[in-house]
Amino acid sequence: MRSDYHKYPPIEPDIRQWPVYLLSQDRDHFIRQMRTFVFNQLTANQTKSVKALVDRALYMERSRVKDKPWKVDPPDERLFWSKVRKRMASIGDEDNHETEYDVLQEVVHRYAREIVGTFQISTFLFARRFLTFFFSRLLNTLAAGSLFGNRYKLHDQLKVVGEYEMVRKLMKQGTVIIVPTHSSNLDSILIGYMLDAILGLPSFSYGAGLNLYNTGYIAYFMNRLGAYRVDRRKKNLIYLETLKSFSRLSIERNVNSLFFPGGTRSRSGQIEPKLKIGLLSTAVEAQRSLLQKGQEEKIFIVPLNVSYHFVLEANSLIHQHLREEGRERYITSSRDDSSSIRKNVKFIWKLFKNTSEITFSFSHPMDVLGNQVDENGVSYDQQQRPIQVRDFFRLGDEITADTQRESQYSKHLAERIVDRLYADNVVLSSHFVAYLAFEILRHEHPNMDVFGIIQLPEEEYVFEWDSLLIGCRELQQALIRLRNQEKIQLSEVILGDAETLLEDGIKNIGIFHAEKPLLKDKKGQTRSQSFKLLYFYHNRLEGYKLQDQVHWNQLQVSIQD
Repeated sequence: MRSDYHKYPPIEPDIRQWPVYLLSQDRDHFIRQMRTFVFNQLTANQTKSVKALVDRALYMERSRVKDKPWKVDPPDERLFWSKVRKRMASIGDEDNHETEYDVLQEVVHRYAREIVGTFQISTFLFARRFLTFFFSRLLNTLAAGSLFGNRYKLHDQLKVVGEYEMVRKLMKQGTVIIVPTHSSNLDSILIGYMLDAILGLPSFSYGAGLNLYNTGYIAYFMNRLGAYRVDRRKKNLIYLETLKSFSRLSIERNVNSLFFPGGTRSRSGQIEPKLKIGLLSTAVEAQRSLLQKGQEEKIFIVPLNVSYHFVLEANSLIHQHLREEGRERYITSSRDDSSSIRKNVKFIWKLFKNTSEITFSFSHPMDVLGNQVDENGVSYDQQQRPIQVRDFFRLGDEITADTQRESQYSKHLAERIVDRLYADNVVLSSHFVAYLAFEILRHEHPNMDVFGIIQLPEEEYVFEWDSLLIGCRELQQALIRLRNQEKIQLSEVILGDAETLLEDGIKNIGIFHAEKPLLKDKKGQTRSQSFKLLYFYHNRLEGYKLQDQVHWNQLQVSIQD
């Protein structure tokens, strides 16, 4: 994969020409367009009556307001839904000419205004300057011991590999949708900074959970930097259709988008093996809609793999995963490592101080059908023959909408994205040593499931260094075979000396955590202070069928009295 990148000039220096800014300038008209579009979608060939749709939304929203209120909720939230209830109850009265269709339009309009964000140039320029100063001063201080040092540059720490140059070229020919892995709340800010400051790309529209807006200063910036708001408490069909319509209609307007196809952060630490189809389907629908309008602009999908040595929220994420998967088999407590601004700043400091590997791996771009494209945007089938995307949306001589057909296209696209996320995953030394150590531990207890293993007393176990070295060399060879088959990517240290690899991985894994997944104690023995965290980082290499590639039974941990 390409890694000889440098800092690129902006593709479009004039921010006023960026699609995300143009959409913001046309926000009121766009919201009205959304309202009409969603209304037509919900009232066309509807198996449920409009009254049933509104009543269901009303019931769910009143329950949400009562049971799950957030500070960010509008002050008139309770009042609005109370009025909706009264209006629905009075429909049919002699002196009331309002219908459920009128109420539906107002509910959709409220949702649309909540979802659609804005983009203000002054706020963007301030955020760009602030982040550049903050990250650069941080790195310079670490390098030179002075606030005014000047040894490191930020893009030396953020490693970009893969097909990023092709992404730059395709930005000029169509709409780009980036679909990254998601493991940390820092993903959005780091990806956004990398796309702007290193690759010179115009800002992307991206979804932000409404819960993040509970913090005033975060809400201020997100409200003005092109983020659209997503409230995961809202599960009713009207809201979900409004959210999907935003994605589809903004893509049709050539707004480049970034959304996490897994839907949320990976709780297990594994690359998401299954993706949410909802937002992906809006890209397929948008491509068909453009073709129906006689527009030939293509939509390009770009998987992006983000790799960290350690994840700030790992402890709480793996706790949530184990609690959901294990239920009564998993009994423990956990706290959220990311609960304060101080901890986030401390985490970023340690992130740059202790490791130079935050890797962004761009996969080969594809069209909405999952076909690879070249730098000119031409699609190719599996036999490398050029194809026309429009032909896949035809019925006879016409471009037509077909829900079942497009659903299959969306599922196929999701499968192709998963394939590329796994194939272009860059293995870091921390992932490597975590996988190695946990598998040794697992094979030491063949009759235990994960929930039993993670509750073993960590203080009693020592990972024998000779066993780690033997396993390291075997695992290295297994990963190299996978790399040669183009099924995975490896960082440079994975290809080097086994002892250096182990030392590097142990040094980097989980530096932030109070309980270290792996460490060397004062006696030089390799131990773990948290098998649960070790399991989280181990999971980054799940899905590659490595279990049979190493002679695990010949490797040992020793038990100390």
